[in-house]
Amino acid sequence: MITLASVIDQFQSDFLSEYQHRLRPNQVSALHAMKCCRTQLSPVMQVNCSDCEYQTFVPHSCGHRNCPHCQHHESQQWIERQVQRQVPADYFMNTFTLPAQLRPLARQHPRLLYSMMFDCAWATLQSFSKNDKQLQGNAGAIAVLHTHSRELNYHPHIHVVMPAAIIDKTNKLWRTKQGKYLFHHKALAKVFRAKMLTRMNEEKLPFPTAIPEKWVVDCKFVGAGDKALIYLGRYLYRGVIREKDILSCEDDKVTYRYQDSKTKRYQTKTVSGANFLWRILQHVLPKGFRRARSFGFLHPNSKRLIKLIHLLLKFDPAKILRTLKPRPQLTCKCCGGIMTVGLRRIPRVEMMSQPVPT
Repeated sequence: MITLASVIDQFQSDFLSEYQHRLRPNQVSALHAMKCCRTQLSPVMQVNCSDCEYQTFVPHSCGHRNCPHCQHHESQQWIERQVQRQVPADYFMNTFTLPAQLRPLARQHPRLLYSMMFDCAWATLQSFSKNDKQLQGNAGAIAVLHTHSRELNYHPHIHVVMPAAIIDKTNKLWRTKQGKYLFHHKALAKVFRAKMLTRMNEEKLPFPTAIPEKWVVDCKFVGAGDKALIYLGRYLYRGVIREKDILSCEDDKVTYRYQDSKTKRYQTKTVSGANFLWRILQHVLPKGFRRARSFGFLHPNSKRLIKLIHLLLKFDPAKILRTLKPRPQLTCKCCGGIMTVGLRRIPRVEMMSQPVPT
């Protein structure tokens, strides 16, 4: 399998000579972190067998959220937290897409535009929930920002997973909406467009010459919601491409595969090595920016309320948690026992003489 670190090592000089004027400091940091991830350049950690006396050192992962083979444990933890807050209701995934005419502005002001997308998407869904004849109350939602298409093009959009349920705090009622229809997608798009343009005007951002009248918002039924949450969690910490999808790296070209969203068939694309790295690094988010956010009664501050709903409605999310695959353990080469981490972040110059696996 071709690793992203090896691609960076091969094409870094070409990439920097062509794209350095477009890079932000956090993108340069991401490039360096992913290049050193689990290589001879990274620090190591000491692991010990719990059954025998075998001890060795293994390279550290970089831990960067754009690295394709890091943070699997964090992904699992996020999924478990969201499933624990799941409620007994039909779930829907609403996808709010930023039109192409505003994407150059998002590149210039990523932190501001992405925050506006979160705020406006939630405000739109909250207003629809309060005005809906069957709901008429405060909703809850989990939102995740993606900036890439399957082809790795720049395509900012927000997935919002929300139950068709609300809490009426005034009358202390729990209401749900039945059926595979939540809100009209065209009506959602109109309100989202109006709220985004209003915020842009308030922030005094320059408007492009042509803003489309029709924006794209998709509203799709996703059943009990656990599959949608697992889908978002898998993509949340995996970076924008899996290393097994990098098919070849030769003749200054990189070929990778992606799944076409319409046909569901895998397609391949071949680009220059420098362009491939740019397709990866253009999706690095501003430092400290939270790409996953919870709103309404699904906010982390509402743990007691969620537990009360589970108790009153006799709903047990633990049944779903038991279906999740446990995190794979590091096993001993001598006896097959479980290896435990002793020391972390040991610099290479200080490590003992044991060979370091790569």
